[in-house]
Amino acid sequence: MADNMESTTEQARFNMIEQQIRPAEVLDQRVLEVIANTPREAFVPANYRDLAFSDINIPLPNGQMMMKPIMEGRLLQALDIQPEDSILEIGTGSGYFTALLAKLGKQVHSVEIDANIMATTQTRLTTQSIENVVLLQGDASRGWEQDGPFDVIAITGSLPILPENFQQQLTVGGRLVVIVGQSPAMQVLLITRVSETQWTTTALFETDFPALINAEQPSAFVF
Repeated sequence: MADNMESTTEQARFNMIEQQIRPAEVLDQRVLEVIANTPREAFVPANYRDLAFSDINIPLPNGQMMMKPIMEGRLLQALDIQPEDSILEIGTGSGYFTALLAKLGKQVHSVEIDANIMATTQTRLTTQSIENVVLLQGDASRGWEQDGPFDVIAITGSLPILPENFQQQLTVGGRLVVIVGQSPAMQVLLITRVSETQWTTTALFETDFPALINAEQPSAFVF
């Protein structure tokens, strides 16, 4: 029976990659391999385990959300993570994206505002023998100035406005992905620091995703 369940899970994982992620033009072999070799189902809340490989965002406690597989794949490909990269993740959530970042890079500092979520995620990462992650509890919705600069920054909740100090935390050559805007029209941006004083911004695709807790809101327009 266990063998049947395992083969069903592996088939679902294979289908997720071949029918969702690869058709979304995620073709980076390192990204596809790390997704294939990291058990997504181990990071999904128990009551959503049957949906672990579905093309949906999965609810997490405290109004948070686990990104759908396509988005995870596209963000990882855009970040082009190298083995020596130091990574900052804003919003640990389920820990699955954290695990993917950790397997691709050298070390991850991941900031989570919710202490209970962080404790659960630490257990999941330990169970998967992922040891190059430092989990930090805090509010990073307006930026995070500790432990940097970083080669890669991944912000896993949306921000109506992107605080400039995130960009300042990038090394020259460093990459940041962030979802910017307000529902329902948000854009995923890739920001690259090309020099001490210059950054380039590329719009990757449109989406709609919950904001980070305490994210800065646009000022109300006053006539």
